[in-house]
Amino acid sequence: MITQEVSNAIGLDVGTSRVVLARRNQEEFDYHTQLNAFVRIPFSKITEGVLRKENIPFTVQGSDLIVHGNESERFADLLGQEMRRPMRAGVLNPAEPESEQQMSLIFRNLLGEGAGAGRKVYFSVPSAPKGSDENTTYHEASVKGILTRMGYEVRPIHEGLAVVYAEMEGSNYTGIGISCGGGLCNVCLSYLSVPVLTFSVAKAGDFIDSSAATAVGEIATRVRIAKENDFHFNGHFADKVKQVISVYYEDMINSLVAGLNESLGNAKTLPKLGRPIPLVLAGGSAMPRGFRERFEKTLKASDFPIAVSEVRLAANPLYSTAKGALVAALSDS
Repeated sequence: MITQEVSNAIGLDVGTSRVVLARRNQEEFDYHTQLNAFVRIPFSKITEGVLRKENIPFTVQGSDLIVHGNESERFADLLGQEMRRPMRAGVLNPAEPESEQQMSLIFRNLLGEGAGAGRKVYFSVPSAPKGSDENTTYHEASVKGILTRMGYEVRPIHEGLAVVYAEMEGSNYTGIGISCGGGLCNVCLSYLSVPVLTFSVAKAGDFIDSSAATAVGEIATRVRIAKENDFHFNGHFADKVKQVISVYYEDMINSLVAGLNESLGNAKTLPKLGRPIPLVLAGGSAMPRGFRERFEKTLKASDFPIAVSEVRLAANPLYSTAKGALVAALSDS
């Protein structure tokens, strides 16, 4: 039987697209997710009552109802408008004045009110994109502040390293973990659980959505729905939206492989690994059928500087980062 202290450990993937919660339940892992988004709809008493009856998270603000989390996508689609996003490119969205407030509400919906006392949370943080002077310090401090005010004992963990912890116990946490998310693709080369090199590539799921939306004259929310519902590789699409999605997915994969080659090729402190290492792909943007095969083909065609034993998809790509954060929290309990 696990102790109360261990059962109170929590892993939190604070992603641009989704926030994922991982908890340990005896020998199993439990996961809960919310879209990291919100949308404003006109207030009416009837709508307020229906949202409450359907247990849809919302708040009232003046003449608006603010729907946050999973249902925001549906309302945005119905109203023909974009969801508003508390995060952009892996960090708090500087163009969104309600970013911290909405993040706090989403956290409270997932974690519960007043549940923080005595609990340990490890939460994911990104690396700044290659070639960017973006600083992630403010984002990390802001998320830490929200969770600390909720009563949690808080520690950050790099998103790519969390993938390693979730997926690479069999190689003693040696390998390359890649989280292909909404805002960024975060990468970590780990040796015996120690992060040797971490970085991110800016082209990820949101890049695909916004670029494809511009190309076809659609809103990004609807492109995202089409991408997540039934897009896959190695198929011919009569639907122009899916044709365009495939073009930008190729661009994302090429950019990710180029970033891997450049960063690893220029690194001055790579360990002498002695044998090929695994590479694991995780994150929502890695989930379409055929993504792993397309990525591996592109990687093999490049002059990759490290011998790779296998390229595999995480067992549960959407939950991998949260699971790895939980593994870190459990080991620290």
